[in-house]
Amino acid sequence: MKRIRLGVVPYLNVEPIVHGLNADPLFEVVRDVPALVAERLHAGEIDLGMIPSVEYARGDCEYAIVPGIAIGSRGAVRSVELLHERPLGELRSVALDTSSRTSIALLRILLRERIGRDPEYLDMPPDPAAMLKAADAALVIGDNALYYDGAAERLDLGEAWGALTGLPFVFAFWAGRPGCVGPEALRRLQRSLRAGLERLGEIAASYNGHGAGHAAENEAYLRQSIVFDLGDAEQAGLREFYSRAHGLGLIPRQPELRFHGDS
Repeated sequence: MKRIRLGVVPYLNVEPIVHGLNADPLFEVVRDVPALVAERLHAGEIDLGMIPSVEYARGDCEYAIVPGIAIGSRGAVRSVELLHERPLGELRSVALDTSSRTSIALLRILLRERIGRDPEYLDMPPDPAAMLKAADAALVIGDNALYYDGAAERLDLGEAWGALTGLPFVFAFWAGRPGCVGPEALRRLQRSLRAGLERLGEIAASYNGHGAGHAAENEAYLRQSIVFDLGDAEQAGLREFYSRAHGLGLIPRQPELRFHGDS
């Protein structure tokens, strides 16, 4: 039996999705930051990736999405934030964590709406303190945002998107070339998420991405901030994101949402 190569990100919010996959002989799990998972998928080094949603519109290949599974938010997400030490309208420069291109595209959409222009964007390693020394604001994602304890003000990008559009935001989902997963693999992927959702407390307690002692905070984040569904509202949010990103020239096309298992 040929194993299906899965690319996943090393963040807390993906752990419920992959909870049952590490021990599943059908899958080989490879971990990397979101942008590199997408590059591996584009290069054919993995079969299916938990990719940033913007990458679905960028690959040379037409991908299909695993139905019903995503990393999203319906309001404040807490793990994708713009840290800023001066009012948004006065921003001259923003340091970017380039690990997630979806978060960058979302930020550019939101700042165009908020301040009517693009500040200077600087690509930097994901170190909030260093980023804020180099620029007026810093886009941080994942654990760096979730556990940030500095004095900078925060703009939660999930909350700002919801206020702008009234829609959920989808940060990532499973995608791969059509035919790369069959019905049995789809069932196992969806079963893994169900198992993870039943064990959120256990996952939160065992996760050690930013040091021990964050079990309660981890669990609150997974239960209150993250939506793992890819229902009609989430799909509407995706389409709105693609429309706005394309309008600003951030993606080359507005892709149709195609799903594995569709006839």
